[in-house]
Amino acid sequence: MPWANLLQPDLILGSSILDLTPERLQENNLKGLVLDVDDTLVPVSMTEASPELREWVNAVRPTVNLWLVSNNISQVRISRIAKSLNAPYILGAGKPSRRKLRQAVTAMGLPAHQVAMVGDRLFTDVLAGNRLGMFTILVEPMVNPARVSHRHVLRDFEVWLSQSLGATLPFEQQNATNPDKL
Repeated sequence: MPWANLLQPDLILGSSILDLTPERLQENNLKGLVLDVDDTLVPVSMTEASPELREWVNAVRPTVNLWLVSNNISQVRISRIAKSLNAPYILGAGKPSRRKLRQAVTAMGLPAHQVAMVGDRLFTDVLAGNRLGMFTILVEPMVNPARVSHRHVLRDFEVWLSQSLGATLPFEQQNATNPDKL
């Protein structure tokens, strides 16, 4: 599979995960979500889920199964976030490896194409999800309000490199669905 396809999300949200609605999940026939943690759900500099994130989880939970799958190896941090969201989790995933994603999808009892990998990074989250045949959703990173000026230099580089390799990443369009992958 060409790099452009491996790095191409099925859906570019153009905002944080908080704008991923149950209706959008149903439109795409999604029954499960594998959620990255660091900067997708919680800014990496914070150790707790926000009240807004907990509300979002409660809103989507009737629509989809949820699993947290993180490359982070901090048992204390990830388990605390998972517990506050009442969600199962896997840490030390080593994305873009598919192994831990497959473990979460298998635990949900769903086919991979009905589960979305949701994350803020192309070379870990999107690449891993696409390699497994999952629906992939790229979201904007969560920002710590105390560090609003914090730039995501590595993510910006990944976007530039992915575009150079042929991926279509129309960040100027909010909620862009990739018609080539439907």
